[in-house]
Amino acid sequence: MGVLSTLVRGLVRGADRMSEFTSKRGSRTHNKGRGARPTGLRLSSRKFLSIRTMIPELVVPILEDFKLKPYVSYRSPRGVEPPLSAESVFAEVVAPQIRKDYKDGTFSKEQLEKYGFNPKQEGKLFKLFPKNYVR
Repeated sequence: MGVLSTLVRGLVRGADRMSEFTSKRGSRTHNKGRGARPTGLRLSSRKFLSIRTMIPELVVPILEDFKLKPYVSYRSPRGVEPPLSAESVFAEVVAPQIRKDYKDGTFSKEQLEKYGFNPKQEGKLFKLFPKNYVR
C-alpha cells in the first residue's frame, strides 16, 4: 500500500507545480512584472545599463485642427457601400487600363506586370480541391 500512496502524493504535488506562477507565489522581493520589455541589460556587477535604442519612442501626431472626433455614435447610420472584393477592385482599377491598351493596340500578354500581375505568384497560389472547400 505504500507504493500506491506515494504515487498519489506525487500526482497531487505535481499538479500543484503545474499551476500558474504568479507574483503572489514568490518571495517578498519577487516581482514578476506585467510583460514589459526590458530597456537595457543587467550587468554581471548587478547594475542595470540602460540602452537608448531599446527604449520605445512614441510618435504622436498633432491633432489640433483635426475635424473628426475619436468617437462614432452607435446611432450613426450604417454604411451603404458594399464590401470590397477582388473582382470589384479588378473591375474598377485594372480593367479600364486593359481596355484602353487593347483599343490602342498596345496590350501584350508578356507585359502583365504593368497591370500589377506578379509572375512569381503562379507556383505559390494555394490550389483548391473539393476537399479544401468550406462546407
